[in-house]
Amino acid sequence: MPQKETGRTPRHESLAAYLDDHLLGAETGVRLFKAARETWEGTEHESVFADLVQQISDERDELETLILALGYQRSRFKKALALVGAAGGRLGPINPLSTGKGTTGQLELETLQSIVRAKECLYRTLLVLSAHDHRFHAPRIRELLELARNQQDAVAKVMEDTVPARFLT
Repeated sequence: MPQKETGRTPRHESLAAYLDDHLLGAETGVRLFKAARETWEGTEHESVFADLVQQISDERDELETLILALGYQRSRFKKALALVGAAGGRLGPINPLSTGKGTTGQLELETLQSIVRAKECLYRTLLVLSAHDHRFHAPRIRELLELARNQQDAVAKVMEDTVPARFLT
C-alpha cells in the first residue's frame, strides 16, 4: 500500500497528457471489445463480452470525468484522433480477427488481454499518486484495479476454453 508523502505534487502537464493517452486507449478498447462481442455473438461467450463492453465503457466515462474534475483539458489532437478512429470503425473496421478462429482469434484475445493490462497499469499508477494527491480516491482505484484483474481473467478464460479448437485437430 502506498505511503502518504508530503511536499510532492503532480506535474500537471505530464499527468494530464498521461491520463489523456489512457482515455484515447480506453476509447479504442471500447471499440475493440464491441467488435469482440460481435465476433462471439451466438456463442456461450457472448455474455462475457457484453458484460466487458459495459464495464469498459463505464470505466472510460469515469476516466473522462476524472480528467475534467482535475481541471485538465483533452488534447485537441487526441480527441480528433479518437473521432477519426470511431468513424473508421463505423465505416467498416479492418478486423481480420473477427472470426474468433485460428491464429487471428488467438491474437484477438491476447490483444484484448493486453488492453486490459494497460488499464491495470493506469490504476496502479493512480494508486501510487493517491499517496501524494488527495484527488485520487484510493479505495475506488483499488476497486478498479480488481475489476481490471477480473476482466483479464474473463478474457483469459475464453481464450483457454477456445484454444483447443484453434490449434488441435
